[in-house]
Amino acid sequence: MTNTKKTIQDLARISTEEFRAKNKFPIAVILDNIRSLNNIGSIFRSSDAFAVSKIALCGITATPPSVEIHKTALGAENSVDWTYYPSTLDAIADLRKQGFTICAVEQCQGSISLEKFAPDPARKYAIIMGHEVYGVDQAAVDAADLCLEIPQFGTKHSLNVAVTTGIILWHLTAALLNQK
Repeated sequence: MTNTKKTIQDLARISTEEFRAKNKFPIAVILDNIRSLNNIGSIFRSSDAFAVSKIALCGITATPPSVEIHKTALGAENSVDWTYYPSTLDAIADLRKQGFTICAVEQCQGSISLEKFAPDPARKYAIIMGHEVYGVDQAAVDAADLCLEIPQFGTKHSLNVAVTTGIILWHLTAALLNQK
């Protein structure tokens, strides 16, 4: 076995237009007042990698076009569908009308530990990702159908929001792929 890195040609990436036209996973990402443009860009990039259906940018969360978002999104802000909502509760209401199950990613009483969560392939999921310091707003937690929590074993009580989004998206897409 050789461990030679793959070339761009080996990866056979599709164009932005092809990505926008392809079927996506039944997953949406709701950004609840994310302040860092680098985090927003990273979340766009992870959302592209996992073929997320849409992103809801809420409250103070910045929107493309933005040089700072582009630095980490590397063009994913042009491939992933996104909508701006003045409030996270507006996004939750809209996505719920579209049939999404709303999941707050937060450390809550009664939250489901991520490794125990098996998504139903017949459902669509919207994950709420919270502010870098304050987490998901309590009103959004209250409006969610369930809370997911990533178990942690160190001295810190949280992960970076972009890292957390990547972990959650990997878990959801891997579980959905394994159920096909």
